Amino acid sequence: MQPYLTPPPAQLKITAVETIAPSDLMGNLLLLRIHTDAGIIGHGETYYGPSAVAALVHDWMSERLLGNEALSVESHWRFFYERFGNFGIGGAEMRAISAVDLALWDILGQVCNQPIYRLLGGPVRDAVPVYNSCGNPHYGRRPGGKPGWPGYGSLGEPGPLNDSYQLFHDPVGLAQELIEEGYTGMKVWCFDRAAHRSGGMRISLADLEEAVAPLREVREAVGNKLELMVDGHGFFMLPAALRIAEALREIKPLWLEDILKMDNLETVADFRRQCGLPVSVSEMLLHRPHYARVLETKAADFVMIDPTWAGGISETVRIAHMAQGYNVPVTMHDCTGPLTLFAGLHVNAAVPGCCYQETVRAHIRSFYKEIIDELPVIKNGHAALPTRPGLGVRLHDSLFKAGTNNHRITRL
Repeated sequence: MQPYLTPPPAQLKITAVETIAPSDLMGNLLLLRIHTDAGIIGHGETYYGPSAVAALVHDWMSERLLGNEALSVESHWRFFYERFGNFGIGGAEMRAISAVDLALWDILGQVCNQPIYRLLGGPVRDAVPVYNSCGNPHYGRRPGGKPGWPGYGSLGEPGPLNDSYQLFHDPVGLAQELIEEGYTGMKVWCFDRAAHRSGGMRISLADLEEAVAPLREVREAVGNKLELMVDGHGFFMLPAALRIAEALREIKPLWLEDILKMDNLETVADFRRQCGLPVSVSEMLLHRPHYARVLETKAADFVMIDPTWAGGISETVRIAHMAQGYNVPVTMHDCTGPLTLFAGLHVNAAVPGCCYQETVRAHIRSFYKEIIDELPVIKNGHAALPTRPGLGVRLHDSLFKAGTNNHRITRL
């Protein structure tokens, strides 16, 4: 009879929580580590408002975590969600829960010596389909390493991996590069400048042409070799959004993402009914009740989730299974840090209803190597499944030094 593997310890106590905000690498990024008395360290991440999230982790959540069981992932999740929810749960709270949840799942995977997707039921696919979001290495960052406002930055300058600039200056060259690298999809945010000119309340014919012309060139040059996705960053009101959809019909996009503000899901559902194109909704939502409303109102053809905004791996899996019950496919967001990408890969690997993982080649090939010890393997439009235990990557120890990167540590 085959012997059992060595069982996990009866208890694994949390001894410290640690955060940094490495703004010189990526503005708005928060990295987190949870330490245990066995020396196992869990790694987590979230994006946006890092100082607010760090305050929640150290000044409040640490009271629950320190000295308690590290392997009780769901118990910790439920504790935080219920107590945050009593006072109106919001973005900072869900980001804090998400970062902690990733780290706890990472610990559990390391203890079990398995990648997280095996603990979620095992892989349903051998590799994860990916597309490239056409950003740049400095997205979300202002000069001097200061955090910026996503969706409000410049196109950048010409140079390697500056896809957002190349889209408007050499769109066909960009598309051909991606095809040569094996990508079968590209996502663009070509309407941002128009939104900033009008506040999103209207869009002129000239602004429409400025945004659509590069996509028309791509479609005419490469035909159906690339799927095109268009992200509006939630900047537009309904009349402008409908005008955008009408202009994009000739492009045949795979989906329109967050063209509308997410303030009112009934309006988003109305947009979907009128626009005649597939709609993706939305990494801007925070947790299951929001996504349940999306599905109930028939507001989406695709559900998009960010695992480090919507409650971590725990809540992301629940949302993904819920969407599958409505026959609505799920796609994972990542235009942020590397652990968000790896968390999405684990969910994609384990949930049959997942269809795509967002990647940003400009991030992967520039600053990701400064954050994690192993980069994702992307080939022929697919990402390989992580093979190491837990998340499958580790944050560099060298980042977590007192007096640098807004370092904080709270100990038992």
